[in-house]
Order: sequence, then C-alpha cells, then structure tokens
Amino acid sequence: MPNLSILPEPAPTRAGGTRIVGRALTCAVFALAGLLFYVSAHAARGTDLRTDDSLLRLSDVIRQRSAQNQQAQAQLADQQERAEELAQQQGSPADTALLGALQQGSALEPLAGPGLTVTLNDAPPNATARIPGVPAPGVNDLVIHQQDIQAVVNALWRGGAEGIQVMDQRLISTSAVRCVGNTLLLQGRVYSPPYVIRAVGRTEALRSAVDADPTIRNYLQYVQAYGLGWKVQESGDLSVPGYSGTVDLRSATGQ
Repeated sequence: MPNLSILPEPAPTRAGGTRIVGRALTCAVFALAGLLFYVSAHAARGTDLRTDDSLLRLSDVIRQRSAQNQQAQAQLADQQERAEELAQQQGSPADTALLGALQQGSALEPLAGPGLTVTLNDAPPNATARIPGVPAPGVNDLVIHQQDIQAVVNALWRGGAEGIQVMDQRLISTSAVRCVGNTLLLQGRVYSPPYVIRAVGRTEALRSAVDADPTIRNYLQYVQAYGLGWKVQESGDLSVPGYSGTVDLRSATGQ
C-alpha cells in the first residue's frame, strides 16, 4: 500500500478567526440590503417608481402635444374666421377685395381645381426583395423617409402647384416637413403612413415635374425592389383647405 503523508492539523485559532470574519461580513451585507429597501420604499412613498411621468416614452409625449396642437389650431381657425367677418363688415369693398387677394396668396383660403394626389406608404410587413439579384432589405429600406415626402412636395411646387396639402394640413411658405422615427411631424402634429399629398394645379405639369425628379426616381427603384407604396391620381376637381395655423414668426435672423 502506498505511504500516506500526514499533514499537521491547522491551528484552531486561525480557522476560528476566519469564521468570525465571514459571519461579520454576512451580517453587514444583510444590514446594507435592508437599508436600501427602506430608502427605496421611503422615496416611492407607496407609488410605483416605474410609472413616473418622467419616464414616459418620447413618442407618447409627441402624440400628446400633437393632440393639444390640433385643438389649438381649431380654436385659432375659429378666431380667424370671426376676424375676417368683422373686417368685411367694417371695411370698404376695395378693402374686402384686397383682403381676399392677400388671403388667397398666403394659403389662408380653401382652393379648388384640377390637381394631383400622391400617396406614399411603407412596405408590407416581412417584405423581401422582389427582383432577382437585389440584396435583402434593411429596416431603413422599407419605410418612408423625410427626403421622400420632401421630394414630392418640392416637385409639385416646381410643377406650378397653386396650393399643396399634406395629410389634412395646408402648406405655407414656412411649413417644414420633418420625420421623427417612422412618423411625420408637420406644424406641431404627428402622422403615420400612408402619407397623402394633394396639389391643385395643371395636372400635366405636376405629373411631369414628379416624373422628372431624381429623388423620386430613386424612390421608385425601392418601390419595385421591396414593395414600398406609391400611387399617383389625377383629378379634375380637387380641393385643399385653407391654412388654419399661426402665421406669426417667433424669431428671425438676418444674414
């Protein structure tokens, strides 16, 4: 049988000291945990910390502000209508005619006539490449971007549009098309696709301007490859509403 070496027994005082230190550390950890639970409960004061208003998602805040802006715009439209009625009652016929011309030029009055309607939409869910040899789409290839909407608006202006409406709002000279994520932010309100753009003007000139725009041509390649939405409709009797928002400039800088 093999020889077994006998190890000396450890000093009892060393092991005993280790156990005492371990127990002290354990007690300290439990005490610290209890203190943290108490502080958290005292700070919450019986409420759920996860549902604090400061933790709302940005998208929820934007939609809430959009609803408030929509209500404010409706109230502003009522006030503008009352102001126009008073001006017509108190002004001379020449003044009334001048006021109407200024309102028409500033997009404050509804507009009707022949025109074009352009609709853009995201690709269907789980869309894949429809053309052989085209790479699989990324997330950004399947959604409408700011430059797509802006390209259509710019092309319609170049085509001689007398007035343009995006979704349910009339555009004016200070209107700006902005996208936040996959939603459209326009004049303080947010919209989701499909995006509908209407323009009153000569339909042939409007369509020619849209067909000739290079950014739109690039977008149409994605329409064919991945199924993004694109629809153009001509109309002999199209109407767009008057602008109902504020026309005051909050700030301006000169160059």
